[in-house]
Amino acid sequence: MDRLQKILLIALISTSAIAWTASQAFQTDMMSAMIAPYSALSVSLFVAIWTAGMAAMMFPAILPVVLLYNKFVKNSDSNMTLVVEGGGKGPYSVKMVLFISCYLAVWTLAGLALLLGWSLLLNRAVAATGLSTVIYGSILVTAGAYQFSPLKAKCLGYCESPMSFFMRRWRNGTAGAVTMGTYHGLYCLGCCWPYLLLMVALGWMDIIWMALFAGIIFGEKMWSDGIWVSRAAGIGLAIAGVITLFGMEAFPVMVP
Repeated sequence: MDRLQKILLIALISTSAIAWTASQAFQTDMMSAMIAPYSALSVSLFVAIWTAGMAAMMFPAILPVVLLYNKFVKNSDSNMTLVVEGGGKGPYSVKMVLFISCYLAVWTLAGLALLLGWSLLLNRAVAATGLSTVIYGSILVTAGAYQFSPLKAKCLGYCESPMSFFMRRWRNGTAGAVTMGTYHGLYCLGCCWPYLLLMVALGWMDIIWMALFAGIIFGEKMWSDGIWVSRAAGIGLAIAGVITLFGMEAFPVMVP
């Protein structure tokens, strides 16, 4: 591991640690933003804390992708079939920042969509029908079932194999960094959206649930047979959903 890779490793881990601290320090504000009447201030607060939370959860799991991207960009004399551009330290830094920023932007927009779309609809549905156990149970079962879907397996395949991702999606230059960062964010979103849904729809934003989901995501992406981690999580979510559908409170729900 060269000096720049060590810097990237330390930077991502440090950012993740700081983001964990920030997201938990403003936990109460986050929950207030999720259940209060939406305003520019509450939405902005949600976006800031949500983005910090996503950085905390996802950065450890994308380390292999970031380090491999750095290697491809740096080694212009690589013998691989990828066409890799060289350049000085400046271009490397710009491309890396763009790659990570666009990756994180996907998660930020997904959280915003969940807040303004799904969470709002969910609150109204619960208030109008009073069928909270049916709705929450259905969400859990749906999240569990998705873990066994072909789309989950396809997205996870690219997430747990950085080489496959870059062989398929490589683009040169700064525009390529934007494109690949966005694509990788979308693949990760395809893997992990059930966890986001549960965090927003059921209010599972405290450190215990975030740490649990972060651990599951890390296991999915870092283990070559990570699909079994996701399927085990799927079974657990489905069981919790069935229990909830039968009127028993499997897990706490914070959304009114």
